[in-house]
Amino acid sequence: MHILIAPDSFKESLSALEVAEAIASGFSSVYSEATFDLLPVGDGGEGTLSSLSTNLHMTTKTALVSDSFGDKREAPYAVLGNLAVFEMASICGLELVSKKQRNPLQLSTRGVGEMFVHLSQAGVTEVMVGVGGSSTNDGGIGMAKGLGYRFLEANGIELEAIGDNLSKIAVIDGSQVPKALKKLKVTIITDVTNPLCGPNGATYVFGGQKGLPVADMKAVDEVMCKFYQKANPAVITASGSGAGGGMAAGLMTFLNGQVVSGIDAVLDYSHFDERVQKADLVIVGEGRLDRQSLSGKAPVGVARRTPQNIPVIAICGSLADDLPDFPASNITAAFPIIPSLSSQEILFQKTGKNLIRTAQNIANLLTLN
Repeated sequence: MHILIAPDSFKESLSALEVAEAIASGFSSVYSEATFDLLPVGDGGEGTLSSLSTNLHMTTKTALVSDSFGDKREAPYAVLGNLAVFEMASICGLELVSKKQRNPLQLSTRGVGEMFVHLSQAGVTEVMVGVGGSSTNDGGIGMAKGLGYRFLEANGIELEAIGDNLSKIAVIDGSQVPKALKKLKVTIITDVTNPLCGPNGATYVFGGQKGLPVADMKAVDEVMCKFYQKANPAVITASGSGAGGGMAAGLMTFLNGQVVSGIDAVLDYSHFDERVQKADLVIVGEGRLDRQSLSGKAPVGVARRTPQNIPVIAICGSLADDLPDFPASNITAAFPIIPSLSSQEILFQKTGKNLIRTAQNIANLLTLN
């Protein structure tokens, strides 16, 4: 039996590669003759960099850039030839900001622009950037500032490039942007299809988890829409432009970036369609499988590209109550690994052990056929 194991990371506990290794360990204890193809995946959020760098054997490096508060931090990226990959979340991600400090209109995305400058100066010509997990809601203007753009009031006074100042911007000055940046091929990888504005846009859907009060959402959404009516009207309703607090819209506007499905991009670059043809079984997984996962997140993205004659089993930290009965979305069956209620800290510590045990149980079940 040849088993392709393609899980996403289990957030705050194991990376996608560690999840794949644990599942392989569980199966190998039952199927001693089985062969395994470990293909850790990501869909634009946390873990995407690790997934691509592992599958493509990229070299990981760091760059010194500004974080959400303007302080300097070492942010990772990976390179292979002229291609570079990085995650917005490693620069100004929500998990890097304490709950008391979360204010998406005051925090900055400037470091994302600084990363692009660094990569361009290093000779990179193609950049893939994951825009999930952001702490901001600035429409990408902070990133644009990092590129060299200036945002001015009508009287010529330069504004700080944060979400709170979107309504004050009268002039966008790109005269100081290095010409080399305009030659970059920028691919925006994301797991969401939300537009920039409206009830399904960046502000209404993601603003709350970043600390934006519900009472402010209408006004913030209107300001974002008004700014982009001047800057680039086409992105307002574009699929995926709302990703990263509007970072996708900013990248589309200021770097001519193109939005692609995160999981499909990762699978394409990892030669998934070729590798899956050799599999007798495919294993997918993530920390929590729910109805939102079925809209195209990593497990379903893998399952949909798996040939119908190859069974797909999901092994997840937990399963939400809103899931349909399986088979669904080409997933044959789904199994949670949590054996009993416990504290979150203890559950995270036991993730590897629980994955191995669950994989063993599934393998034992398969031997009955």
